[in-house]
Amino acid sequence: MPSIELVSLAGAILLLVSVFSSKLASRVGIPSLLFFLLTGWLIGRFGGFWLNNPEVAKFIGDFALIFILFAGGQDSRWANIRPVLWQGLCLSTVGVFITMLLLGSFAWFILGSFSTFSLGVHGISLPEGLLLSAIVSSTDAAAVFSVLRSSRIALKGKLQPLLELESSSNDPMAVLLTVTLLGFLSGGHTSWLHGGLFLILQLGVGIGLGYLAGRFMVWLLNRMGLSHAGLYAIASIALVLLTYSGATFLKGNGFLAVYVAGIVAGNREIVHQHYICAFHDSFAWLMQIIMFLTLGMLSVPYQAELSALAAVAVVISLFLMFVARPLSVFISLFWTKMPFKEKLLVSWVGLRGSVPIVLATFPLAVGLQEGGEIFVVVSFIVVMSVLVQGFSLAAFARWLGLADKK
Repeated sequence: MPSIELVSLAGAILLLVSVFSSKLASRVGIPSLLFFLLTGWLIGRFGGFWLNNPEVAKFIGDFALIFILFAGGQDSRWANIRPVLWQGLCLSTVGVFITMLLLGSFAWFILGSFSTFSLGVHGISLPEGLLLSAIVSSTDAAAVFSVLRSSRIALKGKLQPLLELESSSNDPMAVLLTVTLLGFLSGGHTSWLHGGLFLILQLGVGIGLGYLAGRFMVWLLNRMGLSHAGLYAIASIALVLLTYSGATFLKGNGFLAVYVAGIVAGNREIVHQHYICAFHDSFAWLMQIIMFLTLGMLSVPYQAELSALAAVAVVISLFLMFVARPLSVFISLFWTKMPFKEKLLVSWVGLRGSVPIVLATFPLAVGLQEGGEIFVVVSFIVVMSVLVQGFSLAAFARWLGLADKK
């Protein structure tokens, strides 16, 4: 067993490398998650510290995702998102569902037919294709706005709060669809009807308990009367974990519950509010770093499949960026008076990030036969989305005349 000195040294180096890589990523104009992922892969590939236990990776990803979603909800300002509430909710629910249907059908065709005969990789069923697309159906707020910040632009009109609301609120929908489809594939649900009822239960309990937990969090923190500000932050961690576990025990979606609780708590006055918000922001960054280092190390055992799946992953990525995402946006927002240019920009702001890679560990953890292929394809889609859309986002916004200098 390695000594505490070596573990401390390795941990310090990894954290410092990750922090400085985020600074480099900001200057280059791409989200830092790619650097975290690459660092984890390099550690596994050349340092020999790779991970071959997807259940451990899923546990770390789930734990990190709890606090990432809570911090995202806490940062959502109700005054900013209220004017675009219905547009954002349509994108984060209907848009995610349409993306899943379009991309899932396409992935089923590509991986289920073309790849079997031409590329020599295993085919997948339609439910597995829908599972793959559900995993990558949500956009990433941190990825979108880190690109905008590094480009020193601000989007005109209500585009920025709309994209903030969508990318912050569509992760729970992706989690719900992924869990539902995975339960169907693993035999947890015997029919699509049961899957639909399960989805409704997850939504109802998640939203209801999340709202109550957020109100309770505010009430309790304001009445605890603790002597040190740091104790309030620790208490908030306990309450977030209690919210997640309580919703899960009641058959609701814990991720949705903590996100709703974050919105409720973040938009009400709490004692030491600035300190608590800053703490959760820092803690969410720590969770992201640990999560992506872990996922990078997990990707090493599956790198052999990348060469066989690269061509298919490129085709699926392009379909997602140029067909599935734009169609889902225009269909979801057809009832609004939003100008065509703004809908076009929203269509292109579809960067994938942390949640899809975390969700890609779910099929691995339950032993799904095609879990390895799904994990590789999802990881490739995330990287390609960040590189293609991330580098072109600012230039595209300027070309449409929808960008202002900060």
